[in-house]
Amino acid sequence: MLKFFRIILSPLVFLYAFIVKARNFLFDKNIFKSKKVNAKVISVGNITVGGSGKTPMVLLIGEMLKKLNKRVSVLSRGYGRQSSGYIYVSDGNEIFSSVEKSGDEIILVSNELRIPSAVCENRVKGAMNLIKDSNTDVIILDDAFQHRWIYRDLDIVLIDQRFLNKKDFIEQKLLPLGIMRESFSSLKRADAIVINRKFSEKNDIPNNLLKYFSGKNVFHGYYVAKGIYDVKSHKFFEVNEFVGQKSLVVCGIAKPFSFLNILENNGIDISNKLIYPDHANYTIAEIQEIRKSFYDTNSHSVLTTHKDAVKLTNFSKELDDIDIYYLKIELEIEEQKDFENLIIKTISKTNTIN
Repeated sequence: MLKFFRIILSPLVFLYAFIVKARNFLFDKNIFKSKKVNAKVISVGNITVGGSGKTPMVLLIGEMLKKLNKRVSVLSRGYGRQSSGYIYVSDGNEIFSSVEKSGDEIILVSNELRIPSAVCENRVKGAMNLIKDSNTDVIILDDAFQHRWIYRDLDIVLIDQRFLNKKDFIEQKLLPLGIMRESFSSLKRADAIVINRKFSEKNDIPNNLLKYFSGKNVFHGYYVAKGIYDVKSHKFFEVNEFVGQKSLVVCGIAKPFSFLNILENNGIDISNKLIYPDHANYTIAEIQEIRKSFYDTNSHSVLTTHKDAVKLTNFSKELDDIDIYYLKIELEIEEQKDFENLIIKTISKTNTIN
């Protein structure tokens, strides 16, 4: 059956590949022109569909720039939101929007970083409005590697290490056959590549892909569990305090492997779990399923991701009798000093508007 669907989808891959190559050709030849804005722009993106650690990277860079006393802000498309156009989500002190209108990721980022943020599918328009609203001097673009209409001073691409080492090479094909937005050759545009979820030795790039990483700033990232937080009271707990307790694990992210892996590696039982699609917009039906599973398994608590916790707070009344906690993780870079120097070098350059 799978082979049959691959045969059916094959012609569409050639069409998709032609469109992507034609578009990139027009940008490379400066027929399509990238627009500079009056701020430094750091793009965080990937070449695949689904999670590769973009949000933790945005948080990492945001904290780094705050320590450098930069007026930093974040601009996202607002994936999964029930709105369109430009929305000024936060001024760094107050959040003006909701998960439904802006998407879960930007609300999470706004809460964590406490910096100005906005969503807009048109990144140039969004950046110009965000500069006007917040007087920012550095904008972090979330998920923007393919959004070439806006000029960026630094292009960072994240790649899941497990994806690089996939034995099923079908996944390493372009959409809709595989999960790649662009081919590996597009990495020539990247200024830096971060290989994420690194659980093995540094020699983690297959020989057939090494040429795409040659001459690039290549970094290695990994997740660290920083603790578990009560969604309602925001009280902090050490991860080991949940060892031996029966929790219902709930998540709706693109690739739950890392979340589940961190829990399991810290001795937390993950046998009771509900896995939902990426950016799941929880409805009463899912909330009822969570309630039923929680009580059927005699669980002590619901343990979820930070992104899911943002959305589950909308159902505080329906989940009032259930203790809900989220695991807070942070991305760390092995070559931290080199990465910091790259960021500092980027923001120190003189900005010239076209």
